[in-house]
Amino acid sequence: MPHDALAEVMRHLQTAFAFLPDGLLGSLLLLVAAAVPLAATRWFLRQFYRLAGRFNQTFLQVLVTRSQRPLTTFLVIAAVGLALPAAGFSYRTTVTLAQILLFAFVLVVGWNIITAMNLGAEVYLRRFRLDVEDNLLARKHVTQVRILLRTVQTLLVLITVAAALTSIPSVRQYGVSLFASAGAAGLVLGLAARPLLSNMLAGIQIAMTQPIRVEDAVVLEGEWGWIENITGTYVVVRLWDLRRLIVPLSYFIEKPFQNWTHESSDLIGTVFLRVDYSVPLDRLRAKLREVVEADPLWDRKTCVLQVTDTPGNMVELRILVSARGGGATFDLRCHVREAMISFLQREYPEALPRQRNEINVNNMGNSLDGLLSVRDGRDPAELRRVA
Repeated sequence: MPHDALAEVMRHLQTAFAFLPDGLLGSLLLLVAAAVPLAATRWFLRQFYRLAGRFNQTFLQVLVTRSQRPLTTFLVIAAVGLALPAAGFSYRTTVTLAQILLFAFVLVVGWNIITAMNLGAEVYLRRFRLDVEDNLLARKHVTQVRILLRTVQTLLVLITVAAALTSIPSVRQYGVSLFASAGAAGLVLGLAARPLLSNMLAGIQIAMTQPIRVEDAVVLEGEWGWIENITGTYVVVRLWDLRRLIVPLSYFIEKPFQNWTHESSDLIGTVFLRVDYSVPLDRLRAKLREVVEADPLWDRKTCVLQVTDTPGNMVELRILVSARGGGATFDLRCHVREAMISFLQREYPEALPRQRNEINVNNMGNSLDGLLSVRDGRDPAELRRVA
């Protein structure tokens, strides 16, 4: 057996180094047991890192860098645990060190599982690109993987901490309460974790039904922006002026909001113009077609000009143009509005809206008579004769 052979070697070493203080030889053995896997793992990963760089595998280098610490810690704890019975410590010291190593081992196992999940998610998402125009499928997968990954990570952290606590007799009841959610400690934790759990369930719903995805254009709370990041508890919305709006996950399940890119990024933008009755509509329609065909933002689907109302002495025109994406639609609306106003100012200035006032000549004469009589103190008829 490996333990018997190691114990036999340890007895020979204790006999040979009997002059050393008690426990020093055992401590040196544990240090050697920790140093061997530490050095071996670092050497192996360093060689693998260089090999990946030689073949220009940058992604493999990133995987090696991220997995080095949890893997090395796991192997060091395992090696020290195997060498501990042969260290020759007293029973109480050995039990205490074994409990510490077991506690650390459980935490490191959870750490390695979470790291492996992160690496697996990155490998899976490499096939999807968000920097292309038609990225609906990519946004679906990225959203699902990120939300589910963070949800599972939260559950794994709770389970790992609970399992680690149950390995220590003095605090075992707290680990059991975490597992069973029973007792006073479990009740307090349950009440404190209620918002977290509600957001976690909302995250699972969002991952399955996907009312929002990463880089969706949304309007909520009177603000327009894009979904920048979806965490396990909240969503970061990047607003049009680069501000960030932080919204809890449950918001998107409980409250209505606008999603401009839910099934596709195609949108129709509206431009309103108010002009005079004399405006030539056919000429305006021809100019609108000319403007949108010269604009690369137009998706060549919708281009309409209609008279929608006649408020007062003006005509209200509604222009509909389409583009791909909320930002492109907004910019296209601005371009069309500017081009049409410039065209009216240059070609048909008389068609621009103006305020008309009719003047009653008789009333104007009476008003003038009153002003003159007040100023000169004479009868208006006499003033007319003088004039």
